[in-house]
Amino acid sequence: MILLQGNQLARLFGAEVLFENIHLEIHSRGRIGLVGRNGVGKSTLLKIIAGLEAPDRGTIAKTKSLTMGYLAQNTGLASSNTVWDEMLESFQEVRKMEARMRELELLISTTDIESTDGQRYLKEYDHLQHTFAEKNGYSYENDIRSVLHGFKFDASFYQQDIQSLSGGQQTRLALAKMLLQQPDLLILDEPTNHLDIETLAWLETYLQNYKGALLIVSHDRYFLDKVVNEIYEISRHKMTHYKGNYSRFLILKEEQLALDWKEYEKQQSEIHKLEDFVARNLVRASTTKRAQSRRKQLEKMTRIDRPQGSEKSANILFEIDQPSGNVVLQVEDAAIGYGDQPLANHINLDVRRKDAIALVGPNGIGKSTLLRSILKEIPFLQGDVRYGTNVSIGYYDQGQQQLTANKSVLKELWDEHPLSPEVAIRSILGSFLFSGDDVEKTIGLLSGGEKARVALAKLAMNHENFLILDEPTNHLDIDSKEVLENALIDYEGTILFVSHDRYFINRIATKVVELSEDESRLYLGDYDYYVEKKNEEAELAALIEQPEVVEVVFSEGKKNFQQSKEEQKITRQLERKVTQLEEALATLEQELSELTEKMTDPLILNDHIELLKLQKQIDEKENQQITYLNDWETASLELEERMNP
Repeated sequence: MILLQGNQLARLFGAEVLFENIHLEIHSRGRIGLVGRNGVGKSTLLKIIAGLEAPDRGTIAKTKSLTMGYLAQNTGLASSNTVWDEMLESFQEVRKMEARMRELELLISTTDIESTDGQRYLKEYDHLQHTFAEKNGYSYENDIRSVLHGFKFDASFYQQDIQSLSGGQQTRLALAKMLLQQPDLLILDEPTNHLDIETLAWLETYLQNYKGALLIVSHDRYFLDKVVNEIYEISRHKMTHYKGNYSRFLILKEEQLALDWKEYEKQQSEIHKLEDFVARNLVRASTTKRAQSRRKQLEKMTRIDRPQGSEKSANILFEIDQPSGNVVLQVEDAAIGYGDQPLANHINLDVRRKDAIALVGPNGIGKSTLLRSILKEIPFLQGDVRYGTNVSIGYYDQGQQQLTANKSVLKELWDEHPLSPEVAIRSILGSFLFSGDDVEKTIGLLSGGEKARVALAKLAMNHENFLILDEPTNHLDIDSKEVLENALIDYEGTILFVSHDRYFINRIATKVVELSEDESRLYLGDYDYYVEKKNEEAELAALIEQPEVVEVVFSEGKKNFQQSKEEQKITRQLERKVTQLEEALATLEQELSELTEKMTDPLILNDHIELLKLQKQIDEKENQQITYLNDWETASLELEERMNP
């Protein structure tokens, strides 16, 4: 069933066209991703569809009963209510029903059931009760708790005033309230902003099970792959529809471009043959009629435009002047935070040349604080940082505080490299899509994406061998992200970065460090490897804990069946436990091997304190190894007894 249809939609700014001839259909349970470069009009189109703006041309048709929810990007929830009271407002209709049901219960208890009034009350109560159940009235408070929990609001937040919360928290609450309202069509503009990785994973699962239709603008490719099954792309003022998630869209787009080129070249070959025939035969009496016929054929032909492919992309290149030593940076047993309030403790980092390390963890744990402590902008509460030889650092600040608001784009770079000729500066800026008069724009008037490109251009000019990047993909559209990824993959230096973009982490990271209140943990792989290992750790912890035995009485036949079923279940659990313990032991062996190798480093052999610290780590891991070996031996013996009774 079609919920909404847009026909021939256009948005114009005087003679300039933002987009035109846009056709879009949204079906019930549709899962649509809207993609395109920054500035092509995605947010404008969402506002037109939501009815907040009128199109300059075209029409929107929708079903009469359609309910829509629209959430603009970075929209905070402005309210004087507490968190709980604000969420309750999403269920006003249900709560009115509930109040009326309580009234009717009182009336029924004090009225003769056989009377006219009594029958009327019973009939109304029966109807209300049925509707109340249909609208999930008996569990709406559980729904509120579930959604708030998903967005990291536990019971301690329920009675807090929304006005007292941070901007990011208010944005998450706005999204939470929208989800609870359950409109038929949910329109979300960059809903993943301000969400950490754990919350993003929860939101993906929630939206996959959402009963209504979804129309989403997002630059998070991992999120789009998980949630949507249709893509509309706006490019060069037009829109094209593709079936499938984002990864499928990329394949289909490439295939369509190849097909377009084939059709174009085929027609061009035909045109050249006809034109050549006309040129050679028009003046000859014997062939002039045939030549005239070919010329009419040419005139009537609908010519295929030359395929343009993707729009122009930035051309990012990070080079280094000289390589660093093998050891780039070390942090040992450090604590970060402000004053006497640590955010995270027992942080250990060992960054080696050509590492690409992603720093992950929940919002507020101190990832950006750790980067600034490494840069010595904020002192460690405990511990310190040691740099290796020939290490030069380039820093990308997610707040873009290193840009000067009143300078032009050209001056921003030229003032840091005054000996470089203007043509060289303009050439660098041109590769970052600043050309002509664009280089004279004032930094303070640029969009977030444009500021990001200026900051990256500055970084590219400095040729440092160690890049520390704090959310480098914020404000970048998908195409710019892919260009940045390719540049960082080709980079010969070392990278330490914070990002919530899981697709970006997967492409860049060779290691993942998870930051928590009590420790930092190293995972030797990309984001998918990190998630896999986290799941294994959770399963292993659950298996090591002995399950509570519950005694249940069954009939003899059912008892035998249940025993057989339970035996199979225990056997499967033991097999999984043995496998996971073997994997855990293999990981420990690798970690012990790395620590032992580190103790042979000439720089460490003469450092008595460092040797003691490494020995302590080895002792801890060997103790853990003994524990796992004992658990493995016990589980293996039990499994063998069950397999060979």
